[in-house]
Amino acid sequence: MARLADGRSDAARLLAFRRAAFPRHAGAEHDAQDDMSLHVIVERGDEMQAYFRVMLFGWGAGLAQGYAARFYDVTPLSGYARPIAEMGRFCLAPGGVHPDVLRLAWGAMTRIVDDGQAGLLVGCTSFRGAGWEAHRAGLALLAAEFVGPAEHLPGRKATEVVDFPALAGPVVDRRASLVSLPPLLRTYLGMGGWVSDHAVVDHELDTLHVFTCVEVDRVPAARAASLRVLAG
Repeated sequence: MARLADGRSDAARLLAFRRAAFPRHAGAEHDAQDDMSLHVIVERGDEMQAYFRVMLFGWGAGLAQGYAARFYDVTPLSGYARPIAEMGRFCLAPGGVHPDVLRLAWGAMTRIVDDGQAGLLVGCTSFRGAGWEAHRAGLALLAAEFVGPAEHLPGRKATEVVDFPALAGPVVDRRASLVSLPPLLRTYLGMGGWVSDHAVVDHELDTLHVFTCVEVDRVPAARAASLRVLAG
């Protein structure tokens, strides 16, 4: 079952779930964006299996209040005239989950995006481990094939970034490079998504992340139809 979190007991559970999925080197798990978010929990029985949060902004300028704006200059999207959904902290129970859990999670996300009439779905998609060298093949693939349109790309804001142009070049093994990407990022790319032209090093969470954007109207028709079946 997928449902919205409700009350203090759910809040304590979801924060503990997030801490297990994203161990912190510093800082508190709760942040300002939590108070602006819908929190979605997927359960099997009494066990939490998946979680994510969503912020809905009425137009592009609102994105400055989101989590991604901490790390990226989102000004290029400030003129966007439709609602934007920002998803974050997507995580799964350790040890793997039943495929139905992912279907329920994506169905819930699709319902929120459609109900909010969002034109964009954005977020920060994380590689585990802040050292970029371990992710060189995947980053090179992103640099070569998946950087977004120049007029919409977020600018540099974080102190420590990995510049994609320096990684551009022939991809030796595309299949292996694609498999090396985080599963959530592969899902976004499979929906026609694009990424920023740089990655951000986040030592607090020991991750490396990229700004990711899916333009809802450009999701392949077959994929959009299957997602809406799940949402129903």
